[in-house]
Amino acid sequence: MQPTLFTKRLILRPLVLEDAEAIQQQFPHWEVVRYLNAQVPWPYPADGARTYLQHVALPAMLRGEEWHWSIRLKTAPEQLIGNVSLMDEADNNRGFWLGPQWHRQGLMPEASAAVTDYWFGVLQRPVLRVPKAAPNLGSRRISERTGMRLIKTDEGEFVAGTFPRDIWEMTRKEWLESKSLKR
Repeated sequence: MQPTLFTKRLILRPLVLEDAEAIQQQFPHWEVVRYLNAQVPWPYPADGARTYLQHVALPAMLRGEEWHWSIRLKTAPEQLIGNVSLMDEADNNRGFWLGPQWHRQGLMPEASAAVTDYWFGVLQRPVLRVPKAAPNLGSRRISERTGMRLIKTDEGEFVAGTFPRDIWEMTRKEWLESKSLKR
């Protein structure tokens, strides 16, 4: 069972099927989906969130291959504002999205740090790799600020089209060292 995680401002609760309606309201916005993997259907179907939870996220969680959390503010724990995930896939270990009205408040770096800590501390993985559409500067800044480094660029298919895809990396040792420097 994956735990609920807490940060200074956030509650990260494991996704459940009951989150489908809230995801369906927050997710299908162009500014949220445009740099996501082209596997995300666009326009987003009316049952997209429920289908994703039932057939992708929840089964992968049960198999212990993926870990998905809803993002909620401590000041409004009933409201889902985004999602952050870990995946046991080659070159694709973390992903996230946040509803547009919560952008540029420093919430995603906070959520990302919590799940990165889970990846290295609880799951004991040796390396974290994160793919990003190169034009997604906000996501790139999160990787840069947490000490990740760009290790390769290739081409990727995203909802908005074909773009250079950057792969960012951090080792468990680097994460633990960066945490000890912050103390």
